[in-house]
Amino acid sequence: MFEAILREIQSHDTIILHRHSRPDGDALGSQFGLKYILQASYPHKAIYAVGDDPGNYRFIGGGVMDEIPDSAYEGALAIILDTGSPVLISDDRYRLAARTARIDHHIFSGKIADVEVVDSTFESCCGLITEMAIESGLVLNAAAAKALYTGMVTDSGRFRYDGTSARTHRLASRLREEDFDPSEIYRDLYADDYENKKRKAQFLLKVQFTENRVAYIYTTKEEVAELGISVFSASRGMVNTMADIRGTDIWVNFTEDVDGILCEIRSGGPNINPIAVKYGGGGHAKASGATVPDYETAMAMLKDLDDMAKGEAK
Repeated sequence: MFEAILREIQSHDTIILHRHSRPDGDALGSQFGLKYILQASYPHKAIYAVGDDPGNYRFIGGGVMDEIPDSAYEGALAIILDTGSPVLISDDRYRLAARTARIDHHIFSGKIADVEVVDSTFESCCGLITEMAIESGLVLNAAAAKALYTGMVTDSGRFRYDGTSARTHRLASRLREEDFDPSEIYRDLYADDYENKKRKAQFLLKVQFTENRVAYIYTTKEEVAELGISVFSASRGMVNTMADIRGTDIWVNFTEDVDGILCEIRSGGPNINPIAVKYGGGGHAKASGATVPDYETAMAMLKDLDDMAKGEAK
């Protein structure tokens, strides 16, 4: 499965790793995990990880992105990780590269790169990269294993989500053979300050329900500014305040931004990905997102989700 990408890696002296903007644990885990694998496996090559600020996930790989000139892309291979759509790629200079490749686990919605490995049966992009390292005999050191394990933990919901399989545990077990402390990962991932816990309580009090028990939160730009938090923290950071509400299988968090309204959709049952795709987004069967232009479109999405919930109730 990985032969074509390995040939590209072997034939380029400069490799630049991209991932989606506003990164989560899997995006950064796969980016830094692959960076450390390639540095250890091909010490003579120049390996860079680029993109926007890691935000709350700065602890992964030290959280410092490489700053490189446009000239670095001359003759280089750009590898795009954990990204289902070109509009989501952080740093669009990947187009300057001589060749492009993609490794991804999102539901396929169109080709992005010259060479691609896309497999949505993996719970995380980190799981896919771990499989590649094992299958291809690449060097898995402690730094790579720690980054990859972090991404597997976040995208599997601590090994709770449906995508978690026997293969997931097999790959996680292989990573645990390296010398790192998982308690450090959990401490960084789940430690929270009192002020943020209060904000989560505020968001929980904002939850509303449609006729068919779709839970939703709508947050305006003014409310985000008043709270003094980033749009990312208000959107993806707060969507799962609605998780595990008895009688609710679909929930969505709407957050106004300068470019539109961020829609983070989650499900404990039905496949909500087609609705995200309908509105220009994508993702997974039970965790997808999109950005819509205005309130009216957001409410149209909510109506579609409510119709889906009604159909599931039947």
